[in-house]
Amino acid sequence: MTDATHDTRPAARPAGRIPQAAYAVIERRVQTAVSLAILGLVLLAWQFLPPLLGVPRYIIPTFSQCLAELQRMYQAEGLVGHTISTAIYTLLGFAIGSALGAAMGYLLGMSRFWEKVLSPYILALQIAPKVAFAPLFIMWFGYNAMPKLLVAVLIVFFPVLVNVLQAMRTVDRDLVNLARAYSLNRWQIFRKIEMPSTLPNLMAGLRIASTLAVIGITVGELVGGNSGLGYLIAYGGGQANAAMVFNAIILLTVIGFALYLVLERIEARVLHYIPRAQG
Repeated sequence: MTDATHDTRPAARPAGRIPQAAYAVIERRVQTAVSLAILGLVLLAWQFLPPLLGVPRYIIPTFSQCLAELQRMYQAEGLVGHTISTAIYTLLGFAIGSALGAAMGYLLGMSRFWEKVLSPYILALQIAPKVAFAPLFIMWFGYNAMPKLLVAVLIVFFPVLVNVLQAMRTVDRDLVNLARAYSLNRWQIFRKIEMPSTLPNLMAGLRIASTLAVIGITVGELVGGNSGLGYLIAYGGGQANAAMVFNAIILLTVIGFALYLVLERIEARVLHYIPRAQG
């Protein structure tokens, strides 16, 4: 006769209980459906509200008018070339500015002396409005791609620098001292302790910088560019073509959004060991 206290059979799952994985899938689908529904409502309002309110086309064009203008821009204004130009220089400005900001942040974080010496100058450059440098860069380098690239690099540089430097200040000193006790050299301490500890802050700085890179390129193209979506915004504004301006702004948003999503994917892979809070 079997003793009930030694029954090792798994307990029955409560009736009606949804597995965690299935619940997550359902939740994602509901979120996607709600997001698409909101987008649909926004597009409907964009299409029908301006005519109902008597808003002229040169102030707020309807969604269908923007689509018609988008087709015209594709055929007559070289839209693909302008979009590719902005995307390429956004990536270049982001990559160069991020690399310089991270390198400077790590170097200053390793040397308390140089951090104290250079901090006032870094703070002054950080406070100065970056977009104000665009006319100066145009005077130095002319009406070409260099001014907008430099503006993007300058705007991207500081968020990455500040995040990395702040993370270097908060590295666990006990771990560093322990590593020195085990005779690890400076490079080994950086590679095994400081770099992993600062990765979350670095990725946060990169995500912020990805949105600012688009702003930097756009400012450069608005002020003195002869190509790119910022140039189309300036050209469309001069022609009172609001639909062209709307289309260029939307494409700029798509570029920034795509770059941000790529960085989110990279962050999820690099920081996979950090547990995420479940909502």
